Amino acid sequence: MSEDIAFRTPPSAPAWQRWLVYSPVARIVIFAAITFGVGYAMHDILAAIGWMGKSVAPLQRALGLMTMELVATVIAYLVLVCLVEHRSPRELSLRALPTYGLAGLLAGFLIFSTVVGILWLCGSYHVLGINAQVDWLPEVLLAGVGAGIGEEIVTRGVLFRIAEEGLGTWWALAISAVFFGGAHIFNPGATLWSSLAIAIEAGILLALVFHVTRTLWACVGLHAAWNITQGTIYGIPVSGTGGKGWLLSSRTGPDWLSGGAFGAEASVVALLVCTSVSVVLLLTALRRKSIVRSRRSRAVTPSCEATPTS
Repeated sequence: MSEDIAFRTPPSAPAWQRWLVYSPVARIVIFAAITFGVGYAMHDILAAIGWMGKSVAPLQRALGLMTMELVATVIAYLVLVCLVEHRSPRELSLRALPTYGLAGLLAGFLIFSTVVGILWLCGSYHVLGINAQVDWLPEVLLAGVGAGIGEEIVTRGVLFRIAEEGLGTWWALAISAVFFGGAHIFNPGATLWSSLAIAIEAGILLALVFHVTRTLWACVGLHAAWNITQGTIYGIPVSGTGGKGWLLSSRTGPDWLSGGAFGAEASVVALLVCTSVSVVLLLTALRRKSIVRSRRSRAVTPSCEATPTS
């Protein structure tokens, strides 16, 4: 069994470091503390120069919010990886950006276009016209670049990766998916069903993308393209927000089909399409034997040879 784990606790580390620095909980807390600290400082700085607030122009406000999110999460992740884990952040290597990043962008576009295509065939998605004057750049920056990079660092780079190191792949999939779905529960139009759908269709899918590729750029590309394709191109609300895109559209039918006010992410169509892709990724992981066992089971060394008897 291949166990591609980015970080292992140094064998020579004293007990206090194992608990307060290197343990999974400690590293997650360290990342969260740095993220909140840097984010709070960036908010004050951007507010002082007039880049925050509801009265600011949409593009400038989008740039401010994106900058705050990216600076906080990237700095916190680099501190975690370089100074705490003492390793190179190869999952964010820029060498993988042109290949895995572009592949993720294409995959995100194709997956969500498949969802929209099925909704159209079912008579739920309707194109009413074209809005050539739509102000698309703020949403691309926030829902695409900002959410793509920031949320993937938090959920897959930190939560899934660290949980997988300690608890194994299966528990890491469950924990990161529940967290990702729960993080959307307060969005406009959100319900328990929409959060469950997000957890399964996006939380599990993106975690498996990271598990199979071991690069965050594939996750970032897919996440960004999913949001941009959904909102900026097809004019569907992205997790309950936005929805002003190049295409003027509407969705009809029961909420379980159309997704309702939350958007197509709460549709059973999106759930089935994304689950199908997740199954393919899971089969790939099983074929490669890359599923990581829990730390406790890895510590057990089975006997490879039977004791000969006379």
